Amino acid sequence: MNGEKYKAKMRFFHPNLKGTGCALSLELQPANGDGEGCIMASFANQLTVGNRQAAIPTYPTFNWDGAVTVKLDFSDLCRILQVLRGECESIEEGKGLYHRSSKAGTKINIRHLIEPVQGYVFEVHRVANEGGAENRAMIMFTPWEALGVAESIAGSMSAICFGVPKNAGVAQSVKKTGNAHEAA
Repeated sequence: MNGEKYKAKMRFFHPNLKGTGCALSLELQPANGDGEGCIMASFANQLTVGNRQAAIPTYPTFNWDGAVTVKLDFSDLCRILQVLRGECESIEEGKGLYHRSSKAGTKINIRHLIEPVQGYVFEVHRVANEGGAENRAMIMFTPWEALGVAESIAGSMSAICFGVPKNAGVAQSVKKTGNAHEAA
């Protein structure tokens, strides 16, 4: 990208007055060398409610230190896109995706809701191996947020599969000639 930085992360913050909200960070990690690309999804449950009406407003906070982070590879992202594009109501008919590591097992699911409100619920449930700790997080996307997430994932697939080229052909041609119209 010729030294230019691209925005590799987007975040959603959905606090509520009950303190049961969630924040989600989606971070693109492009393929490089022999490594496959992915999107790292971190779910942070709400810690505090905050008080925006106070003389000195305080804002809700989220437990990023205790976040549940999952690696979403090409196959996982394709299944998520199927739901967000309306091709199915949930991943694997509600069964979700399962990731297992030496430390824990994690279920990942996204499902379309019609009632009581329209939207998409994206949730993770992690259980540590050998009867350890359990952690859940859930965030709900409005239909328009879901559309934006779907488009963002779809737009990231080239970088996830093939990486980000260090030298973009047109940019190099422009650099040599000094004129974008001559380069084309």
